[in-house]
Amino acid sequence: MTTIADARRLFRGRSGYLAACTLGLPIPATLEAMRADAEDWARGRASAASYTDTVERVRADYAALVGVESSRVAIGSQTSAQAAVIAASIPDGAEVLCVEGDFSSIVFPFLSQEGRGVRVRQVSLDALASEIREDTWLVAFSLVQSATGAIADVGAITAAARAHDARTLCDATQAVGWLPVDASVFDATLCHSYKWLCAPRGASFLTISEDLQTLIAPTQTGWYAGEDPWTSCYGPDIQLASDARRFDVSPAWPVWVGAEPAIALFRSLDIAAVHDHVTGLAATFCERMGLLAPGHAIVTWPDADGRDLARLGAAGVVASGRAGRARVAFHLWNDADDVSAALEALGR
Repeated sequence: MTTIADARRLFRGRSGYLAACTLGLPIPATLEAMRADAEDWARGRASAASYTDTVERVRADYAALVGVESSRVAIGSQTSAQAAVIAASIPDGAEVLCVEGDFSSIVFPFLSQEGRGVRVRQVSLDALASEIREDTWLVAFSLVQSATGAIADVGAITAAARAHDARTLCDATQAVGWLPVDASVFDATLCHSYKWLCAPRGASFLTISEDLQTLIAPTQTGWYAGEDPWTSCYGPDIQLASDARRFDVSPAWPVWVGAEPAIALFRSLDIAAVHDHVTGLAATFCERMGLLAPGHAIVTWPDADGRDLARLGAAGVVASGRAGRARVAFHLWNDADDVSAALEALGR
C-alpha cells in the first residue's frame, strides 16, 4: 500500500493549487506514459490490442477502488453521456428525483426526457431522502455537491429508495479519490476521473447493478460493447457483452494510457487516510474563516462579486468560483503552507 507521504512526494512543486474539484494534477508516471505512447504512435509501434489490455487493467483497478466486481464497470468518456443512457430507458411518465443546484451532468440528461412525459422533480439535498415517493422511479444525485461541497446522506437516501422501490444513480465524480465510496450500495454510479483521481480528461466510469442492467437499453453501442470486441467490428449481427461492458464506448486510447498509473495510485492508497488528510486541512481553513467544517474536502463561501477569488488569484493561490461562491479544495499535494497562503491572501 502506498503511504500518504509517498503519494505526496509525487506532487512536488504544486504549492498553492486548491482546485482539485475543477481539475486534478498529473503524477509523473501519467506524463511519462503519455509521452511514451505518443512516441510509439509516431514510430508506428502503437497497438490496438495493447490499448485494450490497458483499459482492462484500469477497469479492474477502478472496480477495486469503489468496491465492485469489474464485470459491473462500464467505461466511457463523459458522465453526462453515461447518465443519458440511463435517462433514455426511464419509463414514460415516471418520476426522477434530483437535487436543486446539482451539477448539470446529473440533471440535464433527465430534463431532456420531459418531452415524452418523464417528470423531473428537484428538491434540496437535505430533503432528498424524505421526498422519495411511491411513484419515484429514480433518485439521481451527486455524492458531493460541486457548488457547495455538501455530502449526501447515503444511508438515508438508499434506505428510503429501497422502501419505495426506487433506483439510485449517484454521481461520485467529486468524491472518489478522497472520500471512501462503496458503489455497490447504489444501483448505478458515475465518475469522471480527471478531478480527484488525477487522470486525463476523457476517462469516466459507470457502475451498474445486475438488476438495473436488465432495465437499461445500451443506446450507445459500438464495436467495443460486443462480447468480444475484436469479432464485433462488422455486422450484420450484434452480440453485446453479457455484463456491464455492453455499456462501453470505444475508448480514446491515449487518455487511458495516462489514466492507468493515476487510477492504480489511488487504488494503492488507504482512502480513509486521504480523507483524514484533506478534511484536516479543510477544518483548519474553516476554523480561521469562521466556517463550518463538516468533513468536507471542498470549502465554499459567499463571494458574489468575486473579490475573494481575485485576492486568492493575486496571491498565486489557484481556486475557483461557482454559483456566486468562492471555492477551494484540498487534496493529496496540499499541506499546512497552502492553508496559510490562502488565509493570508484573504486577510485572515
